[in-house]
Amino acid sequence: MPMEYVEQALSLARLALGQVSPNPAVGAVIVKNGVVIGQGYTQPPGSAHAEVMALEQAGETARGATMYVTMEPCCHQGRTPPCTRAIITAGLAEVHMAMLDPNPIVSGKGRAELENAGIKTFLGEGAEASREIIEAYAKFITTGRPFITAKFAMSLDGKIATRTGDSKWISDEESRRYVHNMRYQADVIMAGVNTLLADDSRLTVRSGAGRGGTAHRQPLRLVVDSHGRIPPSARVFNEPGRTLVAIGPAVEKRKRAVLEAEGAELLEMPLADGEIDLTRLFEVLGRRQVTSVLVEGGGILLGSLFDLGLVDKVVAFIAPMIIGGKDARTPVAGLGVGAITEAIKLERCRVATIGEDVMLSGYVRQR
Repeated sequence: MPMEYVEQALSLARLALGQVSPNPAVGAVIVKNGVVIGQGYTQPPGSAHAEVMALEQAGETARGATMYVTMEPCCHQGRTPPCTRAIITAGLAEVHMAMLDPNPIVSGKGRAELENAGIKTFLGEGAEASREIIEAYAKFITTGRPFITAKFAMSLDGKIATRTGDSKWISDEESRRYVHNMRYQADVIMAGVNTLLADDSRLTVRSGAGRGGTAHRQPLRLVVDSHGRIPPSARVFNEPGRTLVAIGPAVEKRKRAVLEAEGAELLEMPLADGEIDLTRLFEVLGRRQVTSVLVEGGGILLGSLFDLGLVDKVVAFIAPMIIGGKDARTPVAGLGVGAITEAIKLERCRVATIGEDVMLSGYVRQR
């Protein structure tokens, strides 16, 4: 029976994804005599955390009850008061937490505070699922840098476009809906200028993504454009939300003025080997409290990210089709490796069928 409540808390936590960054998405369920008396999930920054939402719903009946929560309750004063204080005041008897908060100012301290107040605590139920839900938060809070997901769709023979550049559509409609939910959960959707020039991508959330089938927000769009080649007519400038263009220092003032007139925010970055210094770019994004970046290509940008060891996770959609052609584009270019033994390996891989496509996801193994 306890795992039923753990799964319910995890489902609640997933409802918060895409709405609460840079805070973690957390779910909480309060149970008394086998009945759920309160539940909640993290609200947008500055609003209540999951534990407080559940306690408010339970009211006075929370005394002597048990809470199942997907992450250790916070014990510090941020934009909201500590959740541990609310739990102690409410008189809960037990708190089951899936994992400790990776935030160094909390990690273990919230649990200790509850135990010192006479509340029994349990750790580890639903830990793996909870870690996946907060994977971006965990990296950001411990390193100051965003979690980077490389996503691409390719044919069975590893092509992302034909030799003429045609790429619509390799993945099927169901896979594309899945990608819109990935976009919805990300802070930033990132693409290289070549992808924009080839596809005039919109980089927006559509297809009924988001909580309740509605996109409540648009992630920040980020175009990597070292030499200022993006045209002012690009569709990314006519979509809701904001577009950030990372440019090199040599882009002329006239070009900058044209892009800014279209509503673009320009971010001048130093170059490394003639292209935007991607390591520095992610440091800047981290200082802006960006916790997650979904990179949608193209091959040159993804190749650079893999060469630099900046990718944390890969999500690849493989379509049951053969494109062929030695000049057809592949998803990852860059320098690559010289020997198979040097290849980038994935771990904790999952394979799923989405529509007619196969989706493979995994985490880049640390060397």
